[in-house]
Amino acid sequence: MSAGFADIDWARPWLAPIEARGRRWQAAALAGYDEYLATLNEDAASALHVTGRGERLAFIGQEELPPDASYEGHIAQTGRVPTRHNLHDFFNASMWFAYPRIKAALNARQAQQIDTLGIGPTRGGVRDALTLFDENAVLFACADASLADALRGFDWRTLFVGERAAWGTRCEARIFGHALLEKLVAPYKACAGHAWIVDVPAGYFTLDDAARRALLDERISHSILDAPLDNRVFAPLPVLGVPGWWDANTSTAFYEDVSVFRTGRLNRRC
Repeated sequence: MSAGFADIDWARPWLAPIEARGRRWQAAALAGYDEYLATLNEDAASALHVTGRGERLAFIGQEELPPDASYEGHIAQTGRVPTRHNLHDFFNASMWFAYPRIKAALNARQAQQIDTLGIGPTRGGVRDALTLFDENAVLFACADASLADALRGFDWRTLFVGERAAWGTRCEARIFGHALLEKLVAPYKACAGHAWIVDVPAGYFTLDDAARRALLDERISHSILDAPLDNRVFAPLPVLGVPGWWDANTSTAFYEDVSVFRTGRLNRRC
């Protein structure tokens, strides 16, 4: 079963940070589930990444998750990530390599919440925010507070039109959420992420991709472990509005669609 793996278009700019490893994984996934898991585990063995409680990262078939175990708790305790043969879990695994500290921090805090509160019919505010980050976050790195304010204030014309030249020099977006990446295999205009705003120094934009990811990985992982969390810490971001990500957004008329680029109340600062 290909599960949509053949549909991944590596020319999409938001996939550039994971393309090199992703192409190998895609080929393995198309060859079969066993080869796919073996390839993930070869990479995990050489990368030496760990999960939320310091356990070495590995990937197992979903059927190996014990029926009485929670997903996040099992990962924290064993290091073994239950993984299905589908796009959703493909992109989830990708983030363990692109941002290993963020993923470990998310897992650590999820496990701590489960230990404290148990598994109930609802997750609660902190676990909801952690899950939203994991599934749908966009990392908005910004060296200009006015651009962060424009994002929080739904000032799309400033952010995407008036300050278009700022993208790549004073701000940028990087998709983290694996559910969002899955949706963007078949992009549509209304596709939106939840932006986590990260203040970065101006020199950030002189760094290469690996160095930028490392800086964000370290900085955000500390925030996840230490900061108060609920869903209000995010700012909505229509991702196909990001300059350079979608051909149609070169026209200012693209941003006049109020069903996508909505006005709204100011979000609390991340």
